[in-house]
Order: sequence, then structure tokens, then C-alpha cells
Amino acid sequence: MLTSNFNYNLPQELIAQKPIDPRDHSRLMIVNKQDKMINRRHFYDIVDYLQKGDLLVWNNSKVFKARLFGRLESRDIDVDKDGVPDKPLLKQQEVEIFLVRPMENEGVWKVLGKPGKRIKPGMNVRFAEDFFCAVIIKERSGEILVQFFDDAETVRMKANKYGHIPVPPYVKDEPDQLETYQTVYAEHEGSVAAPTAGFHFTPGLIQKLKDKGVEFAEVTLHVGLGTFLPVKSERVEDHTMHSEWVEVSKDCVEKINCAKSEGRRVVAVGTTTVRTLEGIACLGDEGRRTKDRRIRTYSGDINIFITPGFEFKIVDAMITNFHLPKSTLLILVSAFAGDRGFMLDCYKWAVEEKYRFYSFGDAMFIT
Repeated sequence: MLTSNFNYNLPQELIAQKPIDPRDHSRLMIVNKQDKMINRRHFYDIVDYLQKGDLLVWNNSKVFKARLFGRLESRDIDVDKDGVPDKPLLKQQEVEIFLVRPMENEGVWKVLGKPGKRIKPGMNVRFAEDFFCAVIIKERSGEILVQFFDDAETVRMKANKYGHIPVPPYVKDEPDQLETYQTVYAEHEGSVAAPTAGFHFTPGLIQKLKDKGVEFAEVTLHVGLGTFLPVKSERVEDHTMHSEWVEVSKDCVEKINCAKSEGRRVVAVGTTTVRTLEGIACLGDEGRRTKDRRIRTYSGDINIFITPGFEFKIVDAMITNFHLPKSTLLILVSAFAGDRGFMLDCYKWAVEEKYRFYSFGDAMFIT
């Protein structure tokens, strides 16, 4: 399967730079994958398309300010117990460090660096008097391992104090508030990119859905940078999928398994939720593949790559945004729609109708 088969043309002016206010007034494309029908609505109309007894599952991961700017320093400078240098630093060069995820070893993080040529093992990168990291290893992939001298929670706390909101590169201006790049139900901090399908929900809309009898469940998937990167291999099958940390609680598992046993719909909010549920459903005991249409509690990494032909075991309908060309996300929604050509037709129609694309853009409901 060629990656080029998942390409499309998008005028730059259709890339949304900020969310609609109020958020539930964004446009909504209703996609019926069985009848191959498309309807135009607004997101607040989702109330009419969700039924009593539907189980709406979303990703409650919370974004932190993962983008840091610091200055390189050599390690021959003495620091006190708080990491503060004992003398002025000379010949400093500014670099950008993007926190990707903490590793198993305490204080070790995988990061991206810019410009990468300047950042070398044996250097420190200082972001503030009380906040720095030591460069350990530069990997062939371009990723870098660094050592912080704080636990992961403290690193994120300091990053929120000194860092910047990690909006995608196609968003020209950083928002004034982190909440702009956050869902209203975000709870567990750890994502470096937002689960953007959830942007369209407001407290008032959520209450309307509850009043209708729609049920809710939450999973956690800490979104990494790889989610939004284009597939660079010529063939889709040659792409190496990134790993992301997920957690699904006993309460969520019971709600999902009950809905599946009773024939009620499980509606996923976003591709991150789809990857979480389907990834766990594909893991039997000790990691064996299974066809069981149930899930179990799980905490750990998943790296599922959903491509056309995949058998969806849990998710019956999904809410999603419009994704980048040649991305794993566009490949996923094409697989869910069951017809790559039809999904690309939906995108072509959205372009013609001037829908807003990407993170702050409009939404699609595939059922």
C-alpha cells in the first residue's frame, strides 16, 4: 500500500489558527460509512446523532508546556545543590528542547533538540537557575536522551513555569493561555500534543448529552509527537509506529464490556481513544493476539498502527478532526470508514465547503 495514496491538496488558508468561540459552534461533517452519505451540521448537533445508551469514550490526557528554550553550557562549571552555576556562563548558545516523554530511569527524558548539531553529549542545557538537564545520548533517529535532576512530575511543573505551549508548527502564534490548547475535561498531565477531537465539547454540551442518556467513560493516552508526523516511507507497511503510554481503569473496562455485551454503541472521541481501545483489545494474556470483543485493564505502552483492512473490535463510531496528508491518523480514519477513496472524497468535499482543518479546525462524525 503506497503512502502517496493518502495524499490530498489543502489550501493554506483552511488551516485553522485558533478555535471557534464557543467551541461547539465548529462545523461538523456527518459521515455514514454504510450508505456513503455526507451531511453538514454544527458540532452542537451531535446531540441529535448520539443515542440514549451510547457510551462516549474520551482521552482525558492533559497537555503541558513541553517546548523549552535554554542555553548550552559545558559541564566544567560547578553548581550548588540546587543546580545553580557558581560563576557567569560564557559563550552560551540558545537551543530549543522539546520534551517528548519520560523514560523508565528516574529523571531521564527523550527529547528533540534544535539546532541538533549544537547539542552534544557532555553539555548541559539550562532553562532557568533551578532548571537544567544534561545531554546523555544522541540517537540516530535524531532523538536525544537527557538527564534531569527532578522527578517527572517536577519536570512538568517547571516546564509549565518556564516553557511554551507545544502547538503544532502549522499554528503560527502561540496561544496566550494553555487552556486554549486543552480539552475542558483534561485531567492527567503528560501529553505534548492535544487530543484535538475533544476540543469541540463544552460543559453545556456535555450536560445535554448526559440529560439525553449518553454515558461517559475515560481513558488516558499521553499523546507524543509521532502522532502527527507524516509517514515518510514509500510503503505504509514499512512505517515504524511510535509508542505511547496509556492507562485504562477498571471502571472504564466495565462500562465498555457492558456496552458491547448489550449491543450498545461505543463512540470514541478522537484517534487517540481509538488506538487505546483497539490496541488493548488486540492484546490477549501475555501479549497474544485475540479476537475477543472485550478489553481489560491496562497500563503501559501501545504502538498499534491501524491501516485499511483492520478489524475494529470495540469502536462503533468515532468523532475526529481533519488530519494531515500522509499521516497515520488519516490512514486510521480511512481504515475505519472502510474505503480509502470514500474518505478522500469526504476530505475533497470538506475543502470545497471550506471546512477548517487540523487541530483547531472542524470535526467529523463517522458512523
